[in-house]
Amino acid sequence: MLNPNQVRKAAQEVVAEMIGKKVGDADYLISSGLIDSLSILKLIGNLENRLSVTIPAGDLQPDDFESVDFITDTVLRVARSR
Repeated sequence: MLNPNQVRKAAQEVVAEMIGKKVGDADYLISSGLIDSLSILKLIGNLENRLSVTIPAGDLQPDDFESVDFITDTVLRVARSR
C-alpha cells in the first residue's frame, strides 16, 4: 500500500524535475502552462517508475494532474502495485 507522504514527495520531485523549479502543492500546473497534456504522459511514467506502480491512463483526466495535491490524490486512488 502506498504511503500518502511518499506519493506527495515523489510528485513534488517529478514535477520539479520536469519544470525546473519547485512549486507549491496547490499551484496550478496545466492551466498555468507549466506542463502541457503531452507532459502528463511523461509525468505518469516518471511516477510509475519512482513508486513502482502502474497508473492506468484510461481512468484519468488531465485535471487529475492540475496540482501536486491532485496528483497525490489521483495516484492514491488509481495506482496498482507492480
